[in-house]
Amino acid sequence: MGLLAGSTVMLLTVIWGSCVVVGRCDIRDSVAVDGTITKGFHLTETGVSTDIWTCYAASIMAISVIPFVIVQLPQVLNSTSGRHLAVLIALIISVSMLVSYCVYQVFQPWIQRRRLAFAKHKHVISGILRHLKKQAFGKLLTEDGEPNTEIIRKLFETIDENRDGHLSPSELKALIIGIRFEEIDFDKDDAVMKVMADFDTSLDSYIQEEEFVKGITKWINEAKQTGGAYLEPNAGTFKFIDQFHQQTKREHALLGSEEQSDEVVEHVENPRWISFKAVLMLLVGTLIAAAFADPLVDAVDNFSTATSIPSFFISFIALPLATNSSEAVSAIIFATRKKQRTASLTFSELYGAVTMNNVLCLSVFLALVYVRGLTWDFSSEVLVILIVCIVMGAFASFRTTFPLWTCSIAYILYPFSLALVYVLDYVFGWS
Repeated sequence: MGLLAGSTVMLLTVIWGSCVVVGRCDIRDSVAVDGTITKGFHLTETGVSTDIWTCYAASIMAISVIPFVIVQLPQVLNSTSGRHLAVLIALIISVSMLVSYCVYQVFQPWIQRRRLAFAKHKHVISGILRHLKKQAFGKLLTEDGEPNTEIIRKLFETIDENRDGHLSPSELKALIIGIRFEEIDFDKDDAVMKVMADFDTSLDSYIQEEEFVKGITKWINEAKQTGGAYLEPNAGTFKFIDQFHQQTKREHALLGSEEQSDEVVEHVENPRWISFKAVLMLLVGTLIAAAFADPLVDAVDNFSTATSIPSFFISFIALPLATNSSEAVSAIIFATRKKQRTASLTFSELYGAVTMNNVLCLSVFLALVYVRGLTWDFSSEVLVILIVCIVMGAFASFRTTFPLWTCSIAYILYPFSLALVYVLDYVFGWS
């Protein structure tokens, strides 16, 4: 249990903080600029940025501490009769969370691609609205911010190049190409199909004038709900379309690019065998952890006795340093590339490792405790895991940019955790 707590603490404090330090870039407009570091060690103007999926990973990590809370409840309530039942309930929940987390990891790339596609469609919508607003010389909306149907009809006539009374897919594609979306690269044909799906209610593969007016009106109302009705000074109209455009750009940036989905494997020769192999490796790892749990504890005790070093330092400091060395080196090397993509992968890896500690390793430990009828007495270790996971999980769940000063929180948590376990175990006699 000391190894489990020490590993979690080290990953979320020392290694996390070091990744912020080595991966820092200049921060502009609240986002770290890839590969740019001109401000040295500035505490607020340098740092790292991650995507929204990394925030989700941090949230999952914080949620994964639930089994610790459940198994600790009888001791908090000073109840001895419900301890064995609490271990069983915590074991069931821990295994359930492990299975759910593995399923999420399988489907997460697919979810990411779907959300990216939706974000790109919203960007096309915002780009077309901005273009139409520009072509209408600011008169796309009335003075009260409502869609100006008369102007929208005139815009329809300008887009309808052959004057046949409807827009064809080719005319719509010409409009999209003419706008020149520079911020985001997307499939123009796919964008045409999605816009046609929004407008073509008659399903005749053409956009009639009334369909165009209704579609643009719908888009404007959606942009108003998202962007907010901000008055432009001295313009007599509203700028929520520009606000909507900026928000869609930021949403796409937070989701990350397609290149970031390194875990997405589309052309695997035998995906079933890969899945079976992954499950088999998890089971083998679980069996190894269960088989070597007792020998590891005996080795720590014997080494502690032979060297007169308290077992606390060995299990909480030395062992986590040894077991997490490869993860630490790979995380820091990835962070030194100073890109949002690599920073996202780095921190997601750290949160994922802690999540697996909290569900897989804890499941093995709870199973041993339950089967052998042992007593759960690890209050100090559980308290440290709860504090570190909840603090860092909450901190990383609601922001995507971490200025350099944030590493101080992680670095402070490490000695605080060591001191807390030492005081509770060796001063107050907590088990």
